[in-house]
Formats: sequence, C-alpha cells, structure tokens
Amino acid sequence: MSKKRTQKLPKALAAKVKPLKALLLDCDGILTDAKVWYGGDGSWRRSYSIRDGFGLKKLIDAGFTVGIITSSATEDIRERVASLKIPHFYEGRFDKVNAFNDFKKKTGFKNNEVAYMGDDDPDVPLLEIVGFAATVADALPSALNAVDYVTQNKGGDGGVREVCELIIENSKLYRSLINAKV
Repeated sequence: MSKKRTQKLPKALAAKVKPLKALLLDCDGILTDAKVWYGGDGSWRRSYSIRDGFGLKKLIDAGFTVGIITSSATEDIRERVASLKIPHFYEGRFDKVNAFNDFKKKTGFKNNEVAYMGDDDPDVPLLEIVGFAATVADALPSALNAVDYVTQNKGGDGGVREVCELIIENSKLYRSLINAKV
C-alpha cells in the first residue's frame, strides 16, 4: 500500500495556491532542459519529459486551464502543445506580460488566479505579477529571485510535474471538484 505524498505548504504560500484556476508556462528551460539541437532539415528539436506532460494532463483533467507563453516559434513546440491539448498557446511572444493580458481577456481570470513558471530574464516581469510564481531548480538567478516556489527538479526533468501536483493538492478548485464527486 503506497502513501499519498501531500506537500504541506507554509500558510502564506498556501494562500497563494488556493485561488488558482490556471497555470501558464514558459517552454524552453521549463518544459525542456533548455537545450535545442538542429535536425539538419531546417528544424530545431527539444526533449520533453513525459512526467511533466502527464502532470499537465492531470491538471487539465482536474478542471484547470493551462497555457504556454514562449518566445520561440518552432514546429516541435507546436507538436508538443497539440499532443497535450493545451488550449492557450502564445508563440513568438517576447513580451510575456502582453500575452498574459491577452490570456486574461480571453478567460476572465484575475492575476491571483493564475500561476506562471518561467526560468529566465524575459519571464521576470510576468513572474512578478501573477498570483503564484514558480521556477525550476536550474533557473537563472533573476527568475530564482522573483518566485514564490522553486522546484526540487530541473527544467524538462519533472519540475512542471512537481508544480502541477502542488497545485492539485492545495487548490480550492480541486477541492471543490473532489467534494462535488462525493
């Protein structure tokens, strides 16, 4: 018999997670290990964690909205987004706050209802305004200094899954879904 691992959060952090309804992510360095390789046919390729993908699927199945905001614009990212059925996708967006504002107009969410994971300088302005900001263990110092939570895992290696589990276990939306099923 296995025990369920529930992460006990400090009160201040739990208060930021509780109202969450959406998770937005950067791609390179968050969903990937920040490495790209050239395919020889003009394409760029990245490696993605199946565990991170399953965490996002669990989050979506639990009623959360998920989206990606990336400055990259490549086919492999589009393929990953499509395979995970992520409904909100902003590619080639260097101004991530502007993309976030577009997302809020489409969804009606407020800042405190959205979490964002980013790992680099362009992510910092958005990390500073969302309700819950997270990054991966191998993020750059600017991102590490701008977040509420740093994962134990690295980008492309379970960091996203860790945040998905934390949100699922501690959010008000998830709790209300569980109670509705009982």
